[in-house]
Amino acid sequence: MRLAFPPPVEHHIPPAVLWLSPIQAPPLLFPPHKRYTLGQQNRTFIPHLLVVPVGSVVIFPNKDPFFHNVFSLFDGKRFDLGLYEAGSAKDVTFSREGVSYIFCNIHPEMSAVVLALSTPLYTIAEANGTFQLSKVPVGDYEMHVWIEGISQPVLDGFTRHVHITSGTGDLGVLHIMSVPQLSAAHRNKFGQPYDREIKPTY
Repeated sequence: MRLAFPPPVEHHIPPAVLWLSPIQAPPLLFPPHKRYTLGQQNRTFIPHLLVVPVGSVVIFPNKDPFFHNVFSLFDGKRFDLGLYEAGSAKDVTFSREGVSYIFCNIHPEMSAVVLALSTPLYTIAEANGTFQLSKVPVGDYEMHVWIEGISQPVLDGFTRHVHITSGTGDLGVLHIMSVPQLSAAHRNKFGQPYDREIKPTY
């Protein structure tokens, strides 16, 4: 499957994930859960996008020489890790399926996404917007897509039933008519705009 955007977005494909939820297919399990890491370094979350199995623990180490305050107020997982210093780390268990948008309450330029899934059949889009998913068992699935900057109602419209047969298959092209709002301003953990006139001391 491939994503198709109107220009000029077609040259800058945003982060995107496709996954298949079994309807009538052999039971599928993720590999044993492990601890994942979403670091903070140079006022940046690394990696920006992290896909984990439901129930996974994600560690948030602070690798900068100053404080951070990591939080998420979205439906995937709501949490606030509070203020914590350089060299320390905190963790969060992502206990249910969903998308969590992660921010720092001190540095508005910092953002990341954690997508918790209950199926191992997922793939992250390549730089050209193409999805490649191999070794999918024969069966019926519900296909879901997440694209950063695209509203949830639009994403819900891409959900569809797919039947996977043996051999190589092509699920076609998704035509994205709206332009992703990747730079849309977010609010701080108190629901207020960041005061961009005040530079943080760390």
